[in-house]
Amino acid sequence: IISTKHWRLCTPDSYPPPTSTFSPTISCISIIIHNSARVGQVKSAVSCALEIGYRHIDCAFGYSNEHEIGEALCEKLHASKSIKRKDVFITSKLWNTKHYPDDVEPACRKTLEDLQLDYLDLYLMHWPMAFERGDIMIPKNDDGTVRYANTDYKDTWKAMEKLLEKGLVKAIGLSNFNAKQIDDILSIATYRPVVNQVECHPYLVQKQLVNHCTKQKIIVTAFSPLGSPDRPWAKPDDSKLLEDPRIMKIAGKYGKSPAQIIIRWQVQRGIACIPKSATPSRIKENIEVFDFILSKEDMKQIESLDCNGRMIVPTLERDGMTVWRDSSHPYFPFNEPY
Repeated sequence: IISTKHWRLCTPDSYPPPTSTFSPTISCISIIIHNSARVGQVKSAVSCALEIGYRHIDCAFGYSNEHEIGEALCEKLHASKSIKRKDVFITSKLWNTKHYPDDVEPACRKTLEDLQLDYLDLYLMHWPMAFERGDIMIPKNDDGTVRYANTDYKDTWKAMEKLLEKGLVKAIGLSNFNAKQIDDILSIATYRPVVNQVECHPYLVQKQLVNHCTKQKIIVTAFSPLGSPDRPWAKPDDSKLLEDPRIMKIAGKYGKSPAQIIIRWQVQRGIACIPKSATPSRIKENIEVFDFILSKEDMKQIESLDCNGRMIVPTLERDGMTVWRDSSHPYFPFNEPY
């Protein structure tokens, strides 16, 4: 049963030794602010989260809001000095247009500049697929398809390892990688990944992938753990996880919200959770999951909702049909079972 709020990262012996400014632990619940949040809302949400007690902020260049997050971090860590840098865990991610090895360090330094930090606690490769180099976030052809690059993610990883050696980041990891791709990285890695961040919720339990990561001592972090209820591409007849009657019944049993039940389920599975919210009341609610324990029966009941219901995949319209946008890319991760 998980009751602690922080887990130790399995940083291999090959990693540079931790410094006094870095503790190799990760909060099992953090906050993520996507680019769907309004301008001004991001800064206030991060400030609110830090005041409530969150100590892990999940960022990404691809969310286009690191500058605003940096303003909040600067106020809390430097101006007011109410929180020490060593007590906060900051994650960011390398975007797809920056996979070319020569682009990796400048991309990391840009993130550090925007976040107003000297180092990142964790830097992830956001996706295994590389897009065309440049400053356009998603370079597209006239027909809406993405312009890809043929950069091998293993070459990108080797460039990320240099960030670790230079002290720009304290740990490195992956996001949206399948088991075969993880093994590819492990086969060439001097410094092994410590985290794989993937979509994971009761409709997409990811049991096989989680087991694979656990065997490799890689912590799984769940994004969209609540089923991304505000995703703009959702269809009216899509199932709504937070309104699922089976989840609601369990929530009533414990006197908790459906969101708290789902987050607690992930924590008891040993999965770190990064629910998205910019609303103060929900930010507070999402972290209040350490005063109860789900029974084995309820854990199994929630797991039984699994329907391989992946929700966070870029799509496009083709011949009147909605298709996965990047499925033809050789490194697209979701063509494999897990």
